[in-house]
Amino acid sequence: MSELTIRIGCEADLELLAGLNKQLIEDERHDNAMTVSELLERMRHFMGTAYKAYLFEQGNALIGYALVDHTRQPLYVRQFFICRDQRRNGFGKLAFGKLAALLDADQLDIEVMYGNEAAYAFWRSLGFKERSIYMRLER
Repeated sequence: MSELTIRIGCEADLELLAGLNKQLIEDERHDNAMTVSELLERMRHFMGTAYKAYLFEQGNALIGYALVDHTRQPLYVRQFFICRDQRRNGFGKLAFGKLAALLDADQLDIEVMYGNEAAYAFWRSLGFKERSIYMRLER
């Protein structure tokens, strides 16, 4: 089995990243109703700024990706996704460990959607601790 590698995403990856982002939105039961086309344009915007997309790969297999905002301190991991067919194999922890080493940051911020217990447990297992509760009033 080949080693998990990380490469920085580029323009040619935008369509792939938008599709993965759509799956992430579905999996976390987010209320974002953007289409893949809209997500592609948003990803293009992100990558045209100080965001970087990191793709996790093992040989020819795509394992997942992360989208990191490099303008914020601490760095903000806006999106982190392991492909559905690659889950339950330890790739999440492995990919995050390699990403954290690559970013060489003492602190990282993330957000977890309320009710996403699997993600909450995952991030807690990596040592993340609650810092705030983000709330919204909708009428």
